[in-house]
Amino acid sequence: DRTFTISPENRQAVERFMAQGGRFVVATGRSYLNFAIQMEVEKPPLNGPVIPSNGASIHDFSTGETLWEQTLPEGTSALLEEVCAAFPEVGFEAYHGDQVYTYRANTVTDRHLKRCQLAGIPSEISQMPTPWLKVILQHESTSYLHQVLDFIRGRSEAYEVTFSNAVLLEMTAKGANKGLCVKWLADRLGIQPQHIYCVGNGGNDIPMLEVAAVPFAPDDCYPDVRAW
Repeated sequence: DRTFTISPENRQAVERFMAQGGRFVVATGRSYLNFAIQMEVEKPPLNGPVIPSNGASIHDFSTGETLWEQTLPEGTSALLEEVCAAFPEVGFEAYHGDQVYTYRANTVTDRHLKRCQLAGIPSEISQMPTPWLKVILQHESTSYLHQVLDFIRGRSEAYEVTFSNAVLLEMTAKGANKGLCVKWLADRLGIQPQHIYCVGNGGNDIPMLEVAAVPFAPDDCYPDVRAW
């Protein structure tokens, strides 16, 4: 359904998996700030750390400890100045510490922040404090964002740039993706590669599905995931 809550069937399945010795972990495009709200509201069944921000960090909610984090490299703000000059209709969110800064917020930005229950701080790019954990570029047109994606990849190889849905194009530092975080966490928890199982529906999930011994995707996953 589209209630954006955990169904009783899924909750029971996760609890059954954990009862049989499984370690259940969430890897999400949501920021730590947003997922903390989700944790409070949903109280999802978890017995492992969480990978928020598309793999830019790993956080253990049971201890309050950030186990790993990788911020966007120096020079990202200059690159975003170039992007926004070349694409005058694109807007973005930049995540720094406990704050979300916005530049040229559009309908996608407003909708996303409302759903995440976060307040953005409008700012010029040069005035935004750094470093950023991740950036979300936003526009109503997927094809427009594909042009943005090509532009960024043509300028630098220092980034992971993936779609989390059709109107959100997310940037993290090179090496900060869900797949590498799943491998790092599995090693930390003593889980062998043949016992890693992942499920995902978006393009940002493909690096995670690639490291799984058994990858799954729901029937309504995005076309690039289905093709993979």
